[in-house]
Amino acid sequence: MPTRANPAIAATEWRAQELLLMSEVMRLVGKSLAPEVVLREMLHLISELLGLNRGRIVLADFVGDIALEGLADRKPPRHEARNPAAHPTSSIRYAYGLTKTEMARGRYGPAEGITGRVLATAQPIIVQDIDAEPQFLARSVTRDKLPQEVVAFIALPIEVNREVIGVLACHRIRSRDRQLNDDVAILKILATLAGQLLQLQALVGEKTRALQAKNQLLTRALETAAARYGIIGTSPPLLQALSELERVSEATASVLLLGESGTGKELFARAVHLSSQRRDQPFIKVNCAAIPDTLFESELFGYERGAFTGAQSARAGWFEQADRGTIFLDEIGEMPLAMQTKLLRTLQEGTVVRLGGKREVKVAVRVVAATNRDLEQDVQRGIFRRDLFYRLNVIPIRLPSLRERPQDIRALALHFLNRVNQINQRNVSLSPDALSQLEQHPWPGNIRELGNVIERLVLLTDSTMVQAKELLRFLPTDNSDLQLVKPTAASVSVPQPPVVRDYQAVQSHSLEQLQLAMREHGGNQSRAAQAMGLTARQLGYRLRKLGF
Repeated sequence: MPTRANPAIAATEWRAQELLLMSEVMRLVGKSLAPEVVLREMLHLISELLGLNRGRIVLADFVGDIALEGLADRKPPRHEARNPAAHPTSSIRYAYGLTKTEMARGRYGPAEGITGRVLATAQPIIVQDIDAEPQFLARSVTRDKLPQEVVAFIALPIEVNREVIGVLACHRIRSRDRQLNDDVAILKILATLAGQLLQLQALVGEKTRALQAKNQLLTRALETAAARYGIIGTSPPLLQALSELERVSEATASVLLLGESGTGKELFARAVHLSSQRRDQPFIKVNCAAIPDTLFESELFGYERGAFTGAQSARAGWFEQADRGTIFLDEIGEMPLAMQTKLLRTLQEGTVVRLGGKREVKVAVRVVAATNRDLEQDVQRGIFRRDLFYRLNVIPIRLPSLRERPQDIRALALHFLNRVNQINQRNVSLSPDALSQLEQHPWPGNIRELGNVIERLVLLTDSTMVQAKELLRFLPTDNSDLQLVKPTAASVSVPQPPVVRDYQAVQSHSLEQLQLAMREHGGNQSRAAQAMGLTARQLGYRLRKLGF
């Protein structure tokens, strides 16, 4: 602090100290808006740079983390704060130069002492000599612990939206080479800054709580929607997919569900239907991998009487049956190229022509397609039409794998357990360590694999309470049952799929080749079949013929 005798030099140095103080306080505000950080350090700086000691900020007891938010938009008249019936109690919240015990003693009743009067009247009070002021309580620090010189006390109101919420106060040695008015002026600036900082904290807290409340409402809404559609889980990836589904529910554009096998595409497709205005109309499921190539057209578009041998009467195809509703084309990547062309025409024109017929039938159908294949790669390889891909990929929704939502495994396991118990009249339970074991499993087969494990466990276990040790024998391992024979990659080669599938005899592949393809594709029949140049139906038929 300046100590020079020359008043002009001293005044210049005091101005430099004031500028340094304000600069440091602004730097603090730039780094943090937390009052507990900024205000305490501000009190430290006024002690070190200006010699104003034992600074404290006293706040009314109604000013809390939640209560202050009510002042953010409130603008009461000035007389309200001075209403005698509205005088608040108060306490020291931030201080420098006071011990915790001294701060704890700093509690004031309504209009009690100098601090209480400032809070009640909204007027600053300057006590020139605390020994000569009977209302000075010396509550926090007793007089014998202060300097023997004449000590002054400065107390200024802190306001938020014209209402006094606190007091900035400090001790000052009366006899100094610095004007008292200069100290009061700088303290007024800091009191204003403290009020603005507290108000800003209140606004941020209020907005944060509003956003948190809104997020909770949205999460609960999504959880309710998930429960309504029969979708189990509350993990962020699942709720994200469900949120996208809800946003496009009223549209008519095609939806393409992407994701690994077993992630619940059919359930999501039904959710798209149930969340739309078509919910009371038909929902038709079509598994493209299960339809023989020769029957695709008649199944999708129907046929007229006499269209082929055995067509004794006309039949409406799946598209006609789904009119005004939703059609779900599962495993769309398995559709033959010839049928892809006819499907594209139906999507573009909204009409179908039955097999053997000449009349166009208008249909208003929303298409939801699903695949676990990389259709863009199929487009590059020439086995999926580019224009059909763009037509289907208007609204892509990716369904997360079970590995991406481990927090949902417990809820899913208990859901499957309850369902299988009811169906089979069993009473099997899972211990906490068994549920933890399920959460640690990688689940390459996703939800379908989890459901199968739970069903197998309920049917085969002899225990009513399954422990983790017993659960292990029901979990699939890397050395799965597919590995009856262990051929090497060098000894058995898997043929690459041709652009157009040639006719293949039932004996076209050995059991070892089929097993290797299944193993390399994680047990996924569709991908294994694609790699071998077969349809999933052809692969399944060969496996059954070979006794697998």
